[in-house]
Amino acid sequence: MSMYFHLRAVPPAALRNSATWQQKLFEDDWDTVRRRLDRHREEMLDKHYLDHQLLYACTPPHHAEEGPWAHVVLGGRPVLHPEPDRPPFLMLTAAQVARVAAFLTGADFDALWRPVRDKLLPRYGGPDTEPEVHGVFAASHRDLTAFYTRTAEYGDAVVKWLVT
Repeated sequence: MSMYFHLRAVPPAALRNSATWQQKLFEDDWDTVRRRLDRHREEMLDKHYLDHQLLYACTPPHHAEEGPWAHVVLGGRPVLHPEPDRPPFLMLTAAQVARVAAFLTGADFDALWRPVRDKLLPRYGGPDTEPEVHGVFAASHRDLTAFYTRTAEYGDAVVKWLVT
């Protein structure tokens, strides 16, 4: 089964506190998603999204202190899915998005990497894979920074969901 953690920019006026409405946000075809990715209006993380949470928050999910670093991946107000076995949606306000964008823009990737490298590298083949793994996480960091920066420039909110 493929899992992708999607982050979608949404104008605040269009945002609805409805799981049904939010689920429809993520039902687009791949070409539409790809166009939004190219314009930094949507971002996706693969099944290793929890490792990205660790990179930014330095803690397992649901244990991070409050702050923009904790909102990059799993932060936001949950909106429960009507099917209890499905993950909740997460919503960030435009103000929270702006704080995340400022955090990411000012963050030194290597300073984020150093405290978690010893936890992450064993999951990806050990120390010999560090250049490749570091590169993959650095590329994701650049993509997330571009997504949040563009979203903040538009004054938009973000809805997140684990699509399976």
